[in-house]
Amino acid sequence: MTDTPASPSTTDGPPQPSGREETVNWWHEVRGLLLMLVAVLAFHSFIAKPFYIPSISMMPNLLVGDRLVVSKYAYGWNWSSLSFHLMPRGTWRILGKTPAYGDIVIVVPGNRKEDLIKRVVALPGDRIAVVDGRIRLNGRFIPREVVPATRIAEDPKLQCDGQAPGQCYDGFEAFRSRLPSGRIVYDMPTYQETLPNGARYNVIDYTTQSLDNYEEITVPQGHVFLMGDDRDRSADSRAPFENWGGVPGGGLGGPVPLYDIGGRAEFITFSLDGTQSWNPLTWWGALRSGRAFKSLRPAIDASKATK
Repeated sequence: MTDTPASPSTTDGPPQPSGREETVNWWHEVRGLLLMLVAVLAFHSFIAKPFYIPSISMMPNLLVGDRLVVSKYAYGWNWSSLSFHLMPRGTWRILGKTPAYGDIVIVVPGNRKEDLIKRVVALPGDRIAVVDGRIRLNGRFIPREVVPATRIAEDPKLQCDGQAPGQCYDGFEAFRSRLPSGRIVYDMPTYQETLPNGARYNVIDYTTQSLDNYEEITVPQGHVFLMGDDRDRSADSRAPFENWGGVPGGGLGGPVPLYDIGGRAEFITFSLDGTQSWNPLTWWGALRSGRAFKSLRPAIDASKATK
């Protein structure tokens, strides 16, 4: 009896070319990209997004070149929360909440579509005035203490504030000094303010200017009053919508409606001092030390809370 040779297995050995090339499912690829884009936009609009500081209005706490993370859910959602303001502006709010004293918020004022960043200093129903640069809230000046000067390294961006070199602000020159190392710095007069909930933060105030005085008003319901921490170079709720101090678009024109508040600043991711170029190899040398992951929530001193 002879054995019959086994027939060769069709599954053994390397796969044989079929003679046909696989076709790319372009719809599948495009759909994947679109879904990824929608997911990114949704995250930016409803969870958090990065933010770049282009101006000096929030010094000493925020410097030109700081990169932040802004949470979008802190006060609910509205038109201002959307990352790209392509929809018509609206007054709607979903799960709306009121910011707390001292919060640093993103605002999109009614006369523009660019995000600005300011601090909440008065809430709905508060009476607020500014007298000789000091905040008077509900008939009483908020505590304001002199603290050590804020030392800021020389940086043209801090003075030019995005303007042409010939229009740079020279108000820092009175506080300019040269260290033994040869480095030039500005020692800016600094004060610590405390709001009724005990929120503490530093501001700089170094000259006399038109916004040092603001007649008392009552903040309407559904609004907040916003100011910059650099009290002399901030177009905020004290300033009219019209052009002020060379700032295109002017200020916030008074108390800001809550539906124009688009989120809360949470922390700094990193900061570049402006010496970098397009070459990523220059970014490391431009990093400002000590700023990465710095929280932007105000310190709360419960012992000084009055409200």
